[in-house]
Amino acid sequence: MGFGREDNHTAVQSVLQLLNKQSPLSLKQEKFCNTACVERFLKAKGQSVKKAAKHLRNCLSWRDSFATDHLMADEFSHELAEGMAYVAGHDHELRPVMIFRIRQDYQKFHSQKLFNRLLVFTLEVAIQTMAKNVEQFVILFDASLFRSAGGIMNMLVGSLKIIADYYPRRLHKAFVIDPPSLFSYFWKGVRPFVELSGITITVSTAEWEESLGFDASPPPSRRLGSSSSRFSFTVSHHLDSRKPWYLSLSSESKSSAGRRISHLNARSLSFASTPAISPGSLSFASTPMLSSLFSRRGRAERSSESFAPFVRFYRRPYCEIIYRSKIIIRRSQHVSHSQRFSSQI
Repeated sequence: MGFGREDNHTAVQSVLQLLNKQSPLSLKQEKFCNTACVERFLKAKGQSVKKAAKHLRNCLSWRDSFATDHLMADEFSHELAEGMAYVAGHDHELRPVMIFRIRQDYQKFHSQKLFNRLLVFTLEVAIQTMAKNVEQFVILFDASLFRSAGGIMNMLVGSLKIIADYYPRRLHKAFVIDPPSLFSYFWKGVRPFVELSGITITVSTAEWEESLGFDASPPPSRRLGSSSSRFSFTVSHHLDSRKPWYLSLSSESKSSAGRRISHLNARSLSFASTPAISPGSLSFASTPMLSSLFSRRGRAERSSESFAPFVRFYRRPYCEIIYRSKIIIRRSQHVSHSQRFSSQI
């Protein structure tokens, strides 16, 4: 059953009343807890008023202790100069797209706390750039600068936890681009315990470029082996799938060959002369190994398709001056809006 507008309004008011009953909200907290904000927390908690109120109260306490309103660009001069974290632009639905290009050496010389502050600063800048009816953002993690899968894993999991805990329903998609080779094995074991793993996608730019090239100039459609009749085969769906070598002759060639191909004679018969086996007479049985291969290929193609709209942001050159100017403009608008709100109160 859907959640009606009146029911939704009632739930929002119930959350605010419960928050004020526990401890009166400050003016700054009231401004943060607008209708859209409370609705996101309600959706994150399955429309449970009590759970949403508790989650929102924890978020407000965290924002006060973290001093999110006092994060300044000057605190991250080195990171901004190197283009380690920034808002690259907005997609076709006006969602801000953030890029994180953190080197592995960064973690050796900087604390996790500093990275968390850089992450939150970038998230806050992205939210301030959102249009009126936009609520979500996209994150691109460039993992190509990491040699260790464990390093990017720690950064990714920590970032996703902060977003899930304090920015619920804000993340549209997160892409991990060109991670180290062992990352997929680590991620497979960790992802069941990561709340936002369902919208976190691993992407290989090499595979994406390959798929793009295939789509741009597809080869002519033809049956495999059509250039040489002695190598022709088709997929069989009714044979023993436990035997990957299991071949059979099609109905057209049974009269000429008159026997099944086993693992003992498959090699010799598959290289038989043209009169002995007509084109398309051999068939490979589908196997679990082939099914798994095609399944992985399908997932890779879907990942490439979802990543395609954001490639331009990933490849766009970074300019510190332009980005800093956007931060200053947005910050000034945010401050002036806060001042008007306080004066109205």
